[in-house]
Amino acid sequence: MKDLAEPERDNLRAPIYLAHSAISPPSAAVADAVSRCVADFAQRGAAAFGDWLAVKEATRSNIAALIGAEAGDVALTQGTTASIVAIAQSIAWKRGDRVITFEGEFPTNVTPWQQAAERYELDHVQLRTSDFAGDAQRGLDSLEAALRSGRPRLVAVSAVQFATGLAMPIAAMTRLAHAHGAEIFVDAIQAVGVMPFDVVELDVDYAAGGSHKWLMALEGVGWLYARRRCAEALHRTSAGWLSHDEPVSFLFGGPDDLRYDRPIVESIRFVEGGTMSTVGIAALHTSTSLLLERGIDAIWTHVQSYHDALAVGLHERGYTTLRDSVPARRSGIVSYRPPAPLTTPDVVAHLASHRVAVTGPIGVIRIAPHLSNGLHEVASVLAALPMQTGR
Repeated sequence: MKDLAEPERDNLRAPIYLAHSAISPPSAAVADAVSRCVADFAQRGAAAFGDWLAVKEATRSNIAALIGAEAGDVALTQGTTASIVAIAQSIAWKRGDRVITFEGEFPTNVTPWQQAAERYELDHVQLRTSDFAGDAQRGLDSLEAALRSGRPRLVAVSAVQFATGLAMPIAAMTRLAHAHGAEIFVDAIQAVGVMPFDVVELDVDYAAGGSHKWLMALEGVGWLYARRRCAEALHRTSAGWLSHDEPVSFLFGGPDDLRYDRPIVESIRFVEGGTMSTVGIAALHTSTSLLLERGIDAIWTHVQSYHDALAVGLHERGYTTLRDSVPARRSGIVSYRPPAPLTTPDVVAHLASHRVAVTGPIGVIRIAPHLSNGLHEVASVLAALPMQTGR
């Protein structure tokens, strides 16, 4: 297949960069966008505000296109955590409501629900992500059992498990949640930008992500989707000055335009309470435009081809894959365990010394290529791997 790799990585300390599931280095196009934004404000100050407000709206539209949503149902936030906290503290909880989370998840999608459970006296149940490996039926059975008892209100799950790369059966989990009167919140930071993820097809109620991983932008900006009826039912606990209808009109009008009685918007955009990082939005607009141009389906195929090529050599060298045997349970991440006596820190450090960047969360070697990685790199990665007999 056609190699999608960008020729824009010469400035990286690790030219073979396989850690996009952690932080994706900005491309030259993103760096240029940031420079243009800073230069514009340096030259024009407040006069630049309107133009970059338009970029913000274009970024919202890009995110909506990536996740199959309407732009009006997408908010831009300070990151995935900010999005989850906003929902966790805005749902109209009732004492004893059940919230279901999963062991093995990144804490971003657990801690806010724990805090909500403590504050609102909720029934917090935690299931095992490992039960969803393979055909996922054992995991779905455990979820259904948790939904059948108590008073289920919300299921919070990540689309892709950050360490193992396991893609969760979101559509099936959503059907179960809805059948028992519960909503579902999906942390999609490890999915959107590298694999197909459509909130309408999946029928999810909420989804969120950040910009610094597979979206290839900067830290400090995220996105939040909410089904319209779900957004309308939320308490506006995080509303700020930008949460009102026509929030900036008074800046360009007369004295009578400064009013505090403008309604808070009914959409999820109410969480955009205050000023955000315009530089971060400029980066995200450029990176998402690039992703849309390349096409998520093409990116997904490219990344899987990279993993397929790498898997054979890793197996021959004694590395044990955690890649699921069922293709539907795969993602942009493939993790491995090293052969004894090597340890994960050994391998991560050894590869770094050979200018290959990977990460090692919770004892696994996590490999996460993106469109910027060429298939020609595979031979160099395999050559850099330590073997059982040496380092």
